[in-house]
Amino acid sequence: MSLAAAALGVLLAAPAATAEPTVSDLQVAGAAIHVDFEPGEFTAGAEPILEWVRRSARIVAGYYGRFPATQLQLRLQPQSGAGVQGGQTFAAHGAFIRVRVGREVTPAQLTTDWVLVHEMTHLALPDSGSEHAWLSEGIATYVEGIARVQAGNRTESDVWAEELRSMPRGFPQAGDAGLDHTHTWGRTYWGGAMFCLLADVDIRERTHLRFGLQDALRAVARESGGLQADWPIAQVLRTGDAAVGTTSLEELYARMKDAPVTPDLAGLWQRLGVVRDGDSVRLSDEAPLAPVRRAIMRPR
Repeated sequence: MSLAAAALGVLLAAPAATAEPTVSDLQVAGAAIHVDFEPGEFTAGAEPILEWVRRSARIVAGYYGRFPATQLQLRLQPQSGAGVQGGQTFAAHGAFIRVRVGREVTPAQLTTDWVLVHEMTHLALPDSGSEHAWLSEGIATYVEGIARVQAGNRTESDVWAEELRSMPRGFPQAGDAGLDHTHTWGRTYWGGAMFCLLADVDIRERTHLRFGLQDALRAVARESGGLQADWPIAQVLRTGDAAVGTTSLEELYARMKDAPVTPDLAGLWQRLGVVRDGDSVRLSDEAPLAPVRRAIMRPR
């Protein structure tokens, strides 16, 4: 297990055993999910937590067309405080996700949580090595918001506002190289998400809205079997491109893997019709790429 992978939350080794927790077995979207937790540790009780697991799994299954694993072991670790406080996804010995949850977590916090959707999204991409963690984390960062919009769990304007606010964190800084060579937090998460947005827009423009990144990622998940497979990044991108009939992913990777590319995000937001409005955004349907913006968020 590399230190880089451990820091980014996508781990390749199983965790050490701990004390035996209570197990709840759920059947969600064709997957068997074993939830290890002690209900008495959480003031919200068992049902809001189990519904959070079901909802998150359905959101991810909706985006990918199916849940990206047939079996999942989910371990909830109680922490002081409230909220969902972070997670890690493991590939060895079957799909395994560990999530830290505050003992005082509320049903409202569980309803609006993004962490478990993010971690479950990792299950859909084959492992392509720690040097390409930006692709795994970037996809999970980008897909989380869109998948939740498609499921009615988040608003479209909220997602675009977050991207407008946070995606510039993925811009290369002084001394940075391409995505394969600069492994800072901003470049890994938001630089990877930026790659996904650029690819999504390009695919939809080239295919006249027939396909998008969602179709490419569905094909990769279907053909690889997800995180437990080891695929070189070239195979991941080639498979995604073949599914949508473009070379968008491979061309974008060739541009961004070694060189520090700073795309014109301000211009892209304008063409998509994403207009800053205080702390939020206003969505303009008069913009030239407004149909692309709407297609990205529309359920398949």
